[in-house]
Parts: sequence; C-alpha cells; structure tokens
Amino acid sequence: MLTISLQPRFSETDALGHINNTVVPVWFETARVPVFEIFNPTQSLTKWNLILAKIEVNYVAQMSYNANVEIRTFVKRIGNSSLTLLQEVWQQDQKVAFGECVLVKFDYGTNQSCAISESEQYSLKKHIR
Repeated sequence: MLTISLQPRFSETDALGHINNTVVPVWFETARVPVFEIFNPTQSLTKWNLILAKIEVNYVAQMSYNANVEIRTFVKRIGNSSLTLLQEVWQQDQKVAFGECVLVKFDYGTNQSCAISESEQYSLKKHIR
C-alpha cells in the first residue's frame, strides 16, 4: 500500500463547506506519483509512458476542510500492458471515498500500448491488495 497525507485547501470546499466532488480525482492523481515513478523514475515528460484509460470515484461520506485526509493506493490487477489501482480517501478514521483507475503503459512514438516489464511488475506487486 502507498499512502500520502494531504491538508484540504480552503479553495477545495463548496458553498456548503464540504470538499467539492471534483477534488478527489485530483487527490487520486497526486497519490499515483509513486506508481508513475516505477515507470518513469525521473518524471520526465519527454519519457512519459502511462495514460489514464478509466477512472471511477465513489463517495460514501462528507469530507470537510478542517482535517487532513489520507490517500491509500493499492495495486488491484497487473495485466500485460495495463494495471488497475484501487484508491481510498480516509478522514478522521473513516473511509469517505474510494475508486479505481486503469493505467496503460503507452509508447507515444508508436502510438500503441506496450508490455509492462518484469522489473515494473516486481515493483507493482509490492503494493497488491
């Protein structure tokens, strides 16, 4: 499992004082950085090799501005050229949102998906749930 802690920003709240529903996908992307580093350690945009093929977010409780959130990221599935991540948002010891995303290893030169290497699979398997 990979985890990060974030302090919600005031600008992420809505008119009712809750965290806006558009914020969670951004938090999920931030929490995927360690996965990005498995595929592109330098994070060079000229060597970027992942695309987001699908994202799903489920909200189960309200989130507020006044408490940190923890984003937990797990590898759910590793395929030949894609992987599925499960991500959760926890606030005050309660799971408040969760979702899945599918990332595809992609070669922008050939405009095609490509195989996840054995070393990448090894690194990903450390985070399987």
